[in-house]
Amino acid sequence: MKDGQQNPQDLIVLLKGHKTYIQTHNFPDPDAIASAYGLQYFLRQFGIDAILCYDGSIDKLSTKRMLTTFSMEILHADLLSDMQETDYIVTVDGQKYNTNFTDLPGDEVACVDHHPQVRDCGYHYQDIRMVGACSSIVVSYYREMGIEIPPLVASALAYGIKMDTADFTRGATAFDADMFAYAFETADVEKLQEMYKNVMEFKDLKAYAAAIDNIKIYDRTGFASIPFDCPDALIAIISDFILALDVVDVSIVYSVRKDGLKFSVRSEVEEVDAGKLVAAALFGYGSGGGHKTMAGGFVPSESLDRIGLQYDFYFKEAFMKYIKVTS
Repeated sequence: MKDGQQNPQDLIVLLKGHKTYIQTHNFPDPDAIASAYGLQYFLRQFGIDAILCYDGSIDKLSTKRMLTTFSMEILHADLLSDMQETDYIVTVDGQKYNTNFTDLPGDEVACVDHHPQVRDCGYHYQDIRMVGACSSIVVSYYREMGIEIPPLVASALAYGIKMDTADFTRGATAFDADMFAYAFETADVEKLQEMYKNVMEFKDLKAYAAAIDNIKIYDRTGFASIPFDCPDALIAIISDFILALDVVDVSIVYSVRKDGLKFSVRSEVEEVDAGKLVAAALFGYGSGGGHKTMAGGFVPSESLDRIGLQYDFYFKEAFMKYIKVTS
């Protein structure tokens, strides 16, 4: 087996006889939701009834629509008052100790993810592979165990793969394409098509307008700030939007919140690793990380007080310093 891959049979053995939860990161996107949903159905075939859960909020319209389109049920952490320390948690599309992963009462015994591992989390089972979508890893479990994916589950997983790889233009690998083809064989095509209708909410235009109004470009790096609180998912979409400009190779967008700044970073050049870029630029004041092509970060308000009112200029310089060194 390659990368961090493990035999899914080991996960089944680990979870048997335990109350199990599948937890996504705090602001689940389509890939996180699809991965959790697909893993839930997979485990059910072996007598393991896992409960899907998350903390934070589901902000993106397309993600909200997934819950109804694919008949999903995922519980917010506020509804998990009966979770015990002895209950098992499988984290998907993210890892324990990450800033976007709330430490719930249960025991995080397993992880299925496609993000780089920053620290040892002490999992009993971990399948961490550097591929385009976490959903691809979950699809592979069905193929390896010879289980047919039902139409709704297959559609959700196929959608998760398409969304996280931006239709195979961002971070996609041959593995992702192979797993998408496998899921598509049984997917409900009409359900997939339905997910691509009316994907933007009217209120989102305000954030787009703010970003467009103050975008600045330095040596093919686009910077934009949104001077009000904006959902994580929307910040990421706007970062992708700016990256699509023909004069931009790296995009950096942040939203101003009461508790600090939320960053979304994108890169389409080999020399600039988005995850390393945001970690380096925010070092000492905040935290960040992610993939080579997309990453996120956060700087708390107390750190902004140390920087002063010119934090916009400070972070522009911090990001450009790293880009110049690596380019």
